[in-house]
Amino acid sequence: MRTGEPLPAVGEVLAALATGLWHWDTATGLVTVDAEAARLLGLPAEQTSLTQAQARARMHPVDWNEITGVVQLAVSEGTLAEVRVRIMDEQGRVVRVVRSRSKPSFDQVRKAYELIGTLQEVTEPTPGTPAGRSAVTGDWRRSREAFLLDAGRALAEARSTQEVLRVTANLSMPGFSPDGLAVFSVEGDRLTLIGHHGPHQQAGESPFTHMALDTDYPAAEVARTGRAVYLSSPEHYQSRYPLTWPLAQSFGRHSWAFLPLTVAGRTMGAWMAAFAYPVAFTPDERSVLTTVARMLAQALARAGVAESERALTDGLQRTMLPRLGAQRIPGMSVAARYVPTGGGLQVGGDWYDVIPLPSGRFALVIGDVQGHDVRAAGLMGQLRIALRAYASEGHRPDAVLSRASRFLHGIGDEDPADPRFATCVYVEVDPANGVLDIARAGHPDPAIRMADGTVLARPTAGGLPLGINPDADYPTTRLALEAGETMLLCTDGLIETGGHDLDSGWRRLRAILEEHKGDLEELADALVQAVHGPSSHHTTGPLADRREDDIAMLLLSRQEEGCGCGTMTVRLPARRTVLTVAQAEPERIAVARQQLRELLHDWSSPDQVDSAVLLLSEMLTNVLVHTDSDALLVAEITGGVGERRLRIEVTDAGDDLPHKRRPGELASSGRGLVLIELLAHIWGVDPRGQGKSIWFELYESVDGSGDGPWSP
Repeated sequence: MRTGEPLPAVGEVLAALATGLWHWDTATGLVTVDAEAARLLGLPAEQTSLTQAQARARMHPVDWNEITGVVQLAVSEGTLAEVRVRIMDEQGRVVRVVRSRSKPSFDQVRKAYELIGTLQEVTEPTPGTPAGRSAVTGDWRRSREAFLLDAGRALAEARSTQEVLRVTANLSMPGFSPDGLAVFSVEGDRLTLIGHHGPHQQAGESPFTHMALDTDYPAAEVARTGRAVYLSSPEHYQSRYPLTWPLAQSFGRHSWAFLPLTVAGRTMGAWMAAFAYPVAFTPDERSVLTTVARMLAQALARAGVAESERALTDGLQRTMLPRLGAQRIPGMSVAARYVPTGGGLQVGGDWYDVIPLPSGRFALVIGDVQGHDVRAAGLMGQLRIALRAYASEGHRPDAVLSRASRFLHGIGDEDPADPRFATCVYVEVDPANGVLDIARAGHPDPAIRMADGTVLARPTAGGLPLGINPDADYPTTRLALEAGETMLLCTDGLIETGGHDLDSGWRRLRAILEEHKGDLEELADALVQAVHGPSSHHTTGPLADRREDDIAMLLLSRQEEGCGCGTMTVRLPARRTVLTVAQAEPERIAVARQQLRELLHDWSSPDQVDSAVLLLSEMLTNVLVHTDSDALLVAEITGGVGERRLRIEVTDAGDDLPHKRRPGELASSGRGLVLIELLAHIWGVDPRGQGKSIWFELYESVDGSGDGPWSP
């Protein structure tokens, strides 16, 4: 080239040097190569774009894993990424070795790596020589550090012994990877095989399953002495361990490394890494194997402790929670779930129980002891036993909770520095007619899913949480579970997990209850998935504090008569609610109004809803003002959508029948029946043996006129 002449194009220079160009963008997943790079990859010599999977198929799998590790390390250090890669053909044979140099970068916005580099063929070292066993990557230190970082992260994330073994089996060491591995543990004076991996596993491995520590076997020697054993050839193995060599010969390996698994200065076992080719075990290779063995020992120790804790807590859970398979309630189905938070102790203060009573009825109990620790679990176990004992004696729900509160208060006096309380709901169930007698101690109210999917939160009378006041009273509320209806009892963990409060949490559960079409067990799973499943991460609540709590849940469904299938059955759409308003509880009139609005949540005419609520309020108020008895409300909806009929009936024990009057402008009463006559389609007063019943009916109007198909 003469002075002053222009330099040749970069592409021409690279082509003359048999060097190809390539570009890889992990955001698009495409690898673009020029003609020379395509030829080096074993493709037609023309520029093309490959997917990551297509490019990976041309390379040795060990080398691909090294590329990703080296790239991440080069980005963190701000240096070039230099890698030597074996190119494979369709039969899995190495056709050439190429060296790539690239400058990787990471885009924080796209969260993707971008690499632009070169490819150039290099001479492959002779297999079996120290050069041939050196790292495939050009920079051994960088490749080793990248591998150890990935291996340490993967082993640290493994939660069980099987996960640890699976991670270890998939490790791709820089430049040399085992073809098989085995992990042994020391149990007394025996060496036990706890896991193995590798092709060509034969029946001849059975002698390694359980052997004495004084056996002439490399792993046994490592366990006895705590020193590693490296066997670089079959001849070396045979000469050093002639007695056990016939057992290892059938596996067809060529090199072996046996390393101690040491934790806190104690050798807990041994790790064997076997290779299908000769390995010289250079100092660098021994350093990598030793580091992996240390990480493996730590991971196995952590997994062992975690598995022991899980076995202990699972045993506690099975002991403290009943098995519903043995509980059969005639005409009803029960489903239950207990879900621990997953952090620390796997059984906390939440519990449920199903108790057969001497009367032939059953009791459902669900509760939550304050705290999530060993003491909460212990108190929960004692309280559950006490509740079961009081219930088995035949006490009514209010008496059961009163005795349980006194019992828990007495236990709390034993440790005044750490007082505890518990919330609880106790439900006595009569299978014959679906009557539920409910006593509640500071716990969330039950919810009822009606036959057509409508969900009502049923307010019940309640008292203080158990253990606060030993003399607390717990009033009883009576409800009726109709055929096809389902009752939900749960602890606050099901409602509030995910940053929810009581309102937003109930809205989330209400949607699941209303839309679910499966049986009772499937409904229980759906409710848990709504809280802990993938969708829960997109339905977080308004609260910043997202600490989770244990979940206990009971579902009780009353089947249709004659159905023994054990599933929820649905009949012609009908809704019915029953509520008692006592003379001493005028505030329950507001509860009744809210219950009616929830019952009419999809009624087509808002004006009719307002009318029904107004008339109900008038009827209940008249009972409390003009009689000395309690009021019993029964509200029922029948018929299909657009043609439904609402019937509301209020019964009391008063003997005086109401009469329609004409109140003056200044009169303070006397307008109740006038309003009923103006707003209701039909109404009436029915005398009973003791007392009377006042009722009215409204017919659904799609156009809001009030003239529905039921109109006379």
